[in-house]
Amino acid sequence: MLINMCKSKIHRATVTGTHLEYEGSISICKKLLKKADILVYEQVHVVNVNNGQRFATYAIEGETDGEIILNGAAARLAVPGDKVIIIAYGMIDKKEASKFKPNIVLVNELNKIT
Repeated sequence: MLINMCKSKIHRATVTGTHLEYEGSISICKKLLKKADILVYEQVHVVNVNNGQRFATYAIEGETDGEIILNGAAARLAVPGDKVIIIAYGMIDKKEASKFKPNIVLVNELNKIT
């Protein structure tokens, strides 16, 4: 049996901007995507620590270091300065799940890896 597990997490990143007129998604800086092992266009869930909003979208590569920008409709769910948790999930065999360790990335207030 396969179960859905947390594969990657960027913990308490700071939203640096919003772009309502964009087609959709969350822009995440290249360094954070790589460290968290999140692929461009991979589905992620975003949890806004400040207001409790939770939503699913897909990741795209941000243009600047430390960038976390909510695009499209998601731009209505946070404001710059809000803390968010970005989670990617993966399917894994239940027998292997107890040995699996997700890729957790902790960041500071400037979205620099700590």
